[in-house]
Amino acid sequence: MKDGEFDFSKTHETDDKVIPLRHYGRWVSGALVILLLLIIVRAFARGQIDWPVVAQFFMAPALIKGLGNTILITFLSMVMGIVLGIVFAVMRLSGNPVTRMFAGFYIWVFRGTPIYLQLLIWFNLALVFPVINLGIWEGRMVDVMTPFFAALLGLGINEGAYMTEIVRGGILSVNKGQLDAASSLGMTRLTAMRRIVLPQAMRVIIPPMGNEFIGLLKTSSMASAIAYAELLHRAQLIYFVNAKVMELLIVATAWYLIVVTLLSIAQTFIEDFFSRGRESGTPSFIWNFIGLLAPWRKTGRRAS
Repeated sequence: MKDGEFDFSKTHETDDKVIPLRHYGRWVSGALVILLLLIIVRAFARGQIDWPVVAQFFMAPALIKGLGNTILITFLSMVMGIVLGIVFAVMRLSGNPVTRMFAGFYIWVFRGTPIYLQLLIWFNLALVFPVINLGIWEGRMVDVMTPFFAALLGLGINEGAYMTEIVRGGILSVNKGQLDAASSLGMTRLTAMRRIVLPQAMRVIIPPMGNEFIGLLKTSSMASAIAYAELLHRAQLIYFVNAKVMELLIVATAWYLIVVTLLSIAQTFIEDFFSRGRESGTPSFIWNFIGLLAPWRKTGRRAS
């Protein structure tokens, strides 16, 4: 070896060890959250709550029937909202300024006023129109506008205003060239919407639609203000008699959480179906919590 040259044969290989960073802040914050949860659980466990009463009324027939009414009014209102949403979304995107302005007015009114107020207006419509006269049939408004029908109109029409914007956003996500291509093939605008645009827009529409359905389930509790016999109203009738207010409210809370959990799982499966061939989004809390169901799914989801 000449002077000044380095003998590479005498070099020794060193193993570089990667030392992971210790995130002490995560451990501290996690411990604080667990501690807070334990404090809350302990407070409720030692509070003045008659837990045997909670167990007694959890499967009470009156509450189960109220839960069925809640699911029924939610489903029917969502169907009405979807139909209205599609119709008014097409009107909103129409080239006709009259239909476009009418759709905008509909959205402005029903999104701009509280749903509680709308339910009260529908239920008290007999004060404005005591009698309905359709020519071939005449009857009293008070007999027609029952709590169920008032809740259906209030929730369904209000939901339609929100669904209009959701469907409109989904339609706008589809390339405009699709409509032009359909027009060149002789399809009418409505046919192109039904056969080409809406099926493609479903991938964008489904996630917010699922959220709206879950939100509508919870919003249906406001129908108790017009004496519709849904879950919360049935719970209120019971605790007005036995004075077990918190116990009955806890039962109602548990049933809402159970139904929302099942709907969240169903929504995830539906989103996976319409997202085939594409990267899925972030998993919900439900999937992070019940990871045992993950192997049953066809498409994976990235951890948040």
